[in-house]
This record gives sequence, C-alpha cells and structure tokens, in this order.
Amino acid sequence: MENRFCFLSLGSSSSGNCYYIGTAEYGFLIDAGINVRTVKKVLKEHNIEFENIYGIFITHAHTDHVKYAGVLAEKYNIPIYSTKAVFEGICSNERVTPKISSNNRKLFNKSDKVHIKDFVIQSFPVSHDITETMGYTIRFNNKTMVVATDLGYISKEVADNIAKANFLVIEANYDEEMLKNGPYNYTLKQRVRSHTGHLNNEHTARFLADNWHDNLTHLFLCHISGENNTPELAYNTVNKALEEKHIVPKSFIVLDRLVPSQMYILD
Repeated sequence: MENRFCFLSLGSSSSGNCYYIGTAEYGFLIDAGINVRTVKKVLKEHNIEFENIYGIFITHAHTDHVKYAGVLAEKYNIPIYSTKAVFEGICSNERVTPKISSNNRKLFNKSDKVHIKDFVIQSFPVSHDITETMGYTIRFNNKTMVVATDLGYISKEVADNIAKANFLVIEANYDEEMLKNGPYNYTLKQRVRSHTGHLNNEHTARFLADNWHDNLTHLFLCHISGENNTPELAYNTVNKALEEKHIVPKSFIVLDRLVPSQMYILD
C-alpha cells in the first residue's frame, strides 16, 4: 500500500474543498478550504503524519478553496503552489488569514511540472469566474489522476487531460431543473449556468459517455450543490448516460459534500 496511489476527499462543496493525494505515508493537498483541525484529525486516522504533507496546490482563490491556506502555510510551514495571479487573489481575499509569506509561496507557470517525491503534478486552465482557475493532472507509478472542478464547460484542453486519466475527479454541480426552480436569484442562477460557472449533471454525463476510454477506470463526482442537486440525481444522471453506452467503471463514487471519504487505494 505504501507505493500505491491513494486518494481521500476531506470535503467537496461550496462549504469547503480539500483533497489528499499521495501514498499511505506521504502526499499533498489540492485546495485548503477545510478547517485545519479536521484535516489533521482525518489524516491522523489514516496514519498520515502532518509533517508528511509536502505541499498544497490551489485551484483558484475563491474562499471555499483557500480559506485555511494561510494557517497551513504560516503555522505548519506547508508550501503553497500556485500562479502569481492566484496568489494575488488569495492576498486580496480578506477571509484568508494570516497572509502567506513569500517563504511559503511556490510560484509556477501553468505549464510547469512540479515533482513531489515520486509524484508529478501539472496544472491546466479551466473556465471559471475568477482569474487563472486550474485543474490538475497527477502522475504516479505510470497512473494518472485528473482533478477538474469549478468549470463552466469542458474545453479542448480539459478534454485532452481527461483523455490521459486513469482516475478522474470531475464536477457535477447542479441539476438544471433544481437550479431553475430553486432559491437562487436570477443573477446567481445565470452565473452558475454560464460558461464561467459550473457543470451540471447532464453536461458531465454527456461528456463522459461520449469521451470514455478504456484506460479510465475510477470516476469520482465532486462539488455537488447542496441547494441545486442531490448525490442520487448526480449519480443516476451520469450512470444512465454511461449505461446507454455499455460503460461500466471499475469504481464510481459520488463524493460527499461535507463528510470526509474513506481512503481510496487506486489501481
């Protein structure tokens, strides 16, 4: 298990996002929107020491993805990886305290590859309504995980990265009818469904059914809206589209919005 690809969701919603990717002994986080006490507690339950978290990769500067980045950087000296524009967004976010010092900022360009021991992490751009939102491709032991969340549509660059994935974490944020009839005001509804908003269940289902490939074995749906979706709706919509194409993933999981997942051992 020490040298196997491990994945754990600590939370996946507008209330907070954070994923652990690594091995049974060490790894890194994607995003820092979950309370630090919860992160430490959950990792300890899986026998992962906090000093073995070697970095945090940020997708974008919205609060639900970066709220605790300052604490993790300054109190625990965990380096934060992102682009200059995203760091500027974090610095201007009043809900991120303390601010991340230059010592703990690891700047990279979107095409750079970052090596964390045996992992290679590379970002790619996605369409969202804040500067330089990114997804991530992670390679380890000849396997590839892709994390694509908070995106209004699937661009060619996103699709090209998913085409390389063995393990995919992808957004299925809202159900169109629930959003239409739900509590959001008109402006917010238009933001969510725009090309710089979020993917709905049908978007994700249709893309996956049309672009599934033999090397893609594990599917995780993430960032399920609490107001405009349900885990069952997301799962059923995607599963129906896959079944129509006779596609049966080795594993198909809808990540809970608020409750940490189990540790998934991916192979």
